[in-house]
Formats: sequence, structure tokens, C-alpha cells
Amino acid sequence: QVQLVESGGGLAQAGGSLRLSCVASGSTVGAYALGWFRQAPGKEREFVASISRNGGNTYYTNSVKGRFTISRDNGLSTVYLQMNNLKPDDTAEYYCAAGLGGSLYYTPRWNSEYSYWGQGTQVTVSS
Repeated sequence: QVQLVESGGGLAQAGGSLRLSCVASGSTVGAYALGWFRQAPGKEREFVASISRNGGNTYYTNSVKGRFTISRDNGLSTVYLQMNNLKPDDTAEYYCAAGLGGSLYYTPRWNSEYSYWGQGTQVTVSS
């Protein structure tokens, strides 16, 4: 069992930055690949970024490449999402997720690959 708690959301202007954090507890976080998803009002939850169990590999959806950076600190049981050059289209509820399975280097990108989810943190970007 893994419990995930996100923080760091808020209001930002277009072009600004926010840093999301997600603290994991209840199990050894190093055993899990970690990811970030988001869901805008009226839309389905979509994949944003993931990081492998050993932190060596990352994967991003095309719309955030070059603007967002996912990282993890297994010692602190935390995964981060640094979001730069924010756009109004980034407005959504952001969720972190943890998933078992795959190699140390695998970066899961589908909802079904994740077993545990946080409650979400809201990010609103104004134009």
C-alpha cells in the first residue's frame, strides 16, 4: 500500500512557474515508478510525465516537453514536477501516481499501469 499526497498547486500567470510535490508513504517508494497525470474540467485524465524506479529515465507527453521536468528523491520519498512557461491549457487538477511492474528503467504512461493515486492539487494558469 502506498499513500500519496500532492502539494504545490495554485494560481500562476501564463509564462510563470510552479513546482508540484508528492510525498509517498506506507511502502518503499523506490519499488515504484512514479507519474503525474492531470484532468481538466470536462476532459478525461491524461498522462503528463513519468519517471522510472531508479530515476534514470523520464517520459513526457508532447505538450509539456521542454517546459516540465519530473524528478524524484527516493530518500525523501518524494516526486516533483517542475512546471515552467505555464500556459492556460495547463489548467487542471494534477495527480501523482505510483505503479509496480516493469524494469528499473521503465516509464509507465497509461492509467492502468498505476495502482495508487493521490487526491490531486489544482493548478490554474491565467492568461
